[in-house]
Amino acid sequence: MSVLVCVPVYNGFDSVSRCLDALASAQVKTQFRTLLINDASPDERIRPLLDRYALAHADTQVRHNAINRGFTWNVNQAFIAARADEPLCLLNSDTLVTDGWLDAMLECLADDALIGTITPFSNNATICSFPDFTRAWPIPEHAERERIARALRQSPAAAIDLPTGVGFCMLIAAACRAKVGPFDVESFPRGYGEENDFCMRAAVAGFRNVLCPNAYVAHEGGVSFSEATQALMKAGAERLIAKHPSYDAEVAAWIAADPAQSRRTQVSAILAQG
Repeated sequence: MSVLVCVPVYNGFDSVSRCLDALASAQVKTQFRTLLINDASPDERIRPLLDRYALAHADTQVRHNAINRGFTWNVNQAFIAARADEPLCLLNSDTLVTDGWLDAMLECLADDALIGTITPFSNNATICSFPDFTRAWPIPEHAERERIARALRQSPAAAIDLPTGVGFCMLIAAACRAKVGPFDVESFPRGYGEENDFCMRAAVAGFRNVLCPNAYVAHEGGVSFSEATQALMKAGAERLIAKHPSYDAEVAAWIAADPAQSRRTQVSAILAQG
């Protein structure tokens, strides 16, 4: 099975460079196509960076937007570009994938036809963070990232249900995409709530949002937020609650139950053994 991996890009030259290096070097058996979308980045280094990557790697397409469209619009272009039977993986441009990352997520997808979205473990992914979700952890060095990924792969566990996926790296099943439809660009034009809305809609449609406990993708995340970004996040949260009044309660209940705790404890113990 092939997967379409979409990486929306807006500036962040150093992060994007690291992301693409990891995407090219991580060892996976899964066949995948890559769609890089440059959302009219003002940084003039971005266009040649993406073009060079596409020239060096087969099955990579680059799109350069003439004007800035916003994250949600770009994701919806990936929905259109994905083949009817092809899972779609949304990957932030400040992530670092590891060996086996996509293989583990596809194995998770194959376990249950009702799985709609899959999110891997990460150092910085709110409820999907490892070693715990009480804080955003720094990105581990390369060797440590791969050590964590090996521990997860070598002691596989069943998928863990989530109230919502986390958009830094989220695999969407083809059947879920077809039934639920695209991201809500009208309500979340700049992002900030769009993947949560999609996951809530997926749940209403009968799909499961799950944590893949056998995959690890590091995530840099926002180091600081401007006032404008904070305003966008606040607006996105308000729209999300307006559409899904139960959202906060569902997430709070999941956090209180913490169904991923035993898996995190298990893997931490494996890592402590050296």
